[in-house]
Amino acid sequence: MTGPLQTLPDRLDHFARTRGDATALRVKRMGVWQPYTWTQYRDEVTACALMLRSLGLQDGDHIGILSDNRPEWIFADLGGQLAAGCSVGIYQTNPAPDVAYILNHSRCRVVFVEDQEQVDKLMDIGADASTVEHVVVFDPRGTHHYADDRLMTWDSFRSSGMQLLRESPDWLSTQLERLDPVAPSMVVYTSGTTGQPKGAMLSPANALALSERVVPILNVDARDMTLSYLPLCHVAEKIFSLFMPLTSGGIVHFGESIDTIRADLREVSPTVFLGVPRIWEKMHASVTLKMKDASWLKRTLYAWAVRQGETVSARRLEGKTSLIDRARWFAADVLVFRPLQEKLGLRRCRIPVSGAAPISPDLLRWFHGIGIRILEGFGQTECAGVSHLNPPDAPRIGTVGQALPAVDCRLADDGELLVRGPNVFCGYLHNPEATAKTIDEDGWLHTGDIGTIDDEGYLSITGRKKEIIITAGGKNLSPEKIENTLKMSPYIKEAVAIGDRRKFISALIQVDADAVGDWATRAEIQFTSFGDLTRRPEVISLIQDEIRTANNALAQVESVRAFRLFPKELHQDDGELTATQKVRRSAVAELHASLIESIYSKGGAS
Repeated sequence: MTGPLQTLPDRLDHFARTRGDATALRVKRMGVWQPYTWTQYRDEVTACALMLRSLGLQDGDHIGILSDNRPEWIFADLGGQLAAGCSVGIYQTNPAPDVAYILNHSRCRVVFVEDQEQVDKLMDIGADASTVEHVVVFDPRGTHHYADDRLMTWDSFRSSGMQLLRESPDWLSTQLERLDPVAPSMVVYTSGTTGQPKGAMLSPANALALSERVVPILNVDARDMTLSYLPLCHVAEKIFSLFMPLTSGGIVHFGESIDTIRADLREVSPTVFLGVPRIWEKMHASVTLKMKDASWLKRTLYAWAVRQGETVSARRLEGKTSLIDRARWFAADVLVFRPLQEKLGLRRCRIPVSGAAPISPDLLRWFHGIGIRILEGFGQTECAGVSHLNPPDAPRIGTVGQALPAVDCRLADDGELLVRGPNVFCGYLHNPEATAKTIDEDGWLHTGDIGTIDDEGYLSITGRKKEIIITAGGKNLSPEKIENTLKMSPYIKEAVAIGDRRKFISALIQVDADAVGDWATRAEIQFTSFGDLTRRPEVISLIQDEIRTANNALAQVESVRAFRLFPKELHQDDGELTATQKVRRSAVAELHASLIESIYSKGGAS
């Protein structure tokens, strides 16, 4: 028997009882934002849980969710948890073999899928997903003729669940009492940059230990609004769409599709916004490119405002702003920053956050300079997503902040960050050997990240332990620092630094197809495909100039002396990217070995 508010369904029931008629979720359908109250939210989740139990789901059984973000995603997630099961998110971009691996590894009995495309993957998998007994389809268009007894529509599933809810009005309170807050309720698969993904098991206690510490630091409450758009199978989005809203009572918004995110962002204008570094890089690149095409007056005004903003922002971080600083900021804000923030959809954003991967300090300084004061944090799936966070009132650019309250951290002899606390996960699903390697006998989580900690507890991450570049001269370098500096260019989408045991640093570059394509068109350079574009001498010269600029921000030993352009865009299906769009370094090194060797066999810069 457990106490109140110790699980996420507990928190949902609390808000339904105390703020039942208030809006909890909004979803945009057919161009209209439609609300769900807290009471409706709870009823949807309860109906889902009842239906899952009626289908035979037992305590500890797994349910899979293969879909883009939508309210039904979290109804299924929380419904599985309320049914005493365990939710398993699967990236909808995963090809069928990757889906099969997760379904089989987690032994899912019920799978919720978005549409015909995802149903087709299950059809392709066939008998390889032997544990799957039921498939619930959110959008069944195009699937009505499929001859598979496992298929049912979300509407029919939901209707049956609602009928069970009407017949069992007391079931919820009884079920909440029997949920175990320390038993795994979610399995979040890691990105698998070095092999098959591992299933990290998180409990309600992990999730709430995290959110109950993060919410006060960020000063988030029921008035705050977020936009759910990053994949919900990633722990970072779970924090902002589930853990925090079910702690603070804030409102979560779901747009029409992944293609409408920019418009949805402007319409919602969220007060809390999570962006992975690539999102912030794209915003910066978009503004930079538009300014190149702007009139002389607009370019001059923008350049002046950014200089003022970065200067005043730096002084603000040092606690040294003056009346003159405030006047300069006011002028720049009225003339440039305010319309720019409104265009980006972030004018009302009090808490912009960057996480899930390292971000360039220079990029953070630019955003701080235009009034979007991004807070960088650090964490892993294995610690429920966050162990360190920069406080809004005292952020330090170049660090990922201080450890959360009740979270201990220290550095091992080799500089590896170790973390211990109530947010540390339950272990890897069906993999006790990997669990034992990750959590030692004293409860310390070995993160695999190398870092430094200053006198006030601010952590700086210098790189992944397995990915540190050791040059032929014995210098230890962080590839992330080099790559993030290169990606400050609006023309560079992805960069892979090379140089382990080599005489100098080089890079493999993926150009941004849209930005470079637009540049080439305006320069009247003809091309027929992405590969053709990367072979144009003018494009190679463009990237060479961008690398020279980036090298000015790097130490001499870090400078990129040679590069090659990828002849194609990196893709998950080719094994070059994970489902979270992180580069698989070992795979890239293997697949593009000849490209790398072409650099060092010539021994000089491009």
